[in-house]
Amino acid sequence: MGARKIFDDEIHALYYDTADCAVRKRAGTLRLRREGERAVLTLKTDIEDSEAKVREEKEVGVSDFDIMMVILESSGFTAWLEMKKHRTSYELKGVRYEFDRHHGAYAYIPEFLEIEGPDTGTVYASAEALGFRKGDCRPWDIVQVAEYYSSRNRNTD
Repeated sequence: MGARKIFDDEIHALYYDTADCAVRKRAGTLRLRREGERAVLTLKTDIEDSEAKVREEKEVGVSDFDIMMVILESSGFTAWLEMKKHRTSYELKGVRYEFDRHHGAYAYIPEFLEIEGPDTGTVYASAEALGFRKGDCRPWDIVQVAEYYSSRNRNTD
């Protein structure tokens, strides 16, 4: 299709919140992530949309993943979720195609594709160009993906 590979490396993500879950209570996500050699702190806020996962993201690069981890933990935040995965990303006409394969505790999640675009119409059109139907797409975050595959694994045991 002419997409350009823009990333192919490991990702280590830590999701933070306060003891009283203040971030999640506000429909937010605070994540520190190492993407290959780059470290990024991101605050995501959910935007209501029943068809797709839509979030406002504020992101800043940090010079040292480990020191940022210490700063967050010294400020009262605790990592409530840790995920490691291999990601391969492609870009085509302003749309990102992210192929993720989780390791460790979440290795039971099969490799999956996340499509990020400027609007839901573009995301669905991009999925259809790959042979998927709109009904194949799910507006899930990674916690929902993990819960879905965890329950499927329990039902097949």
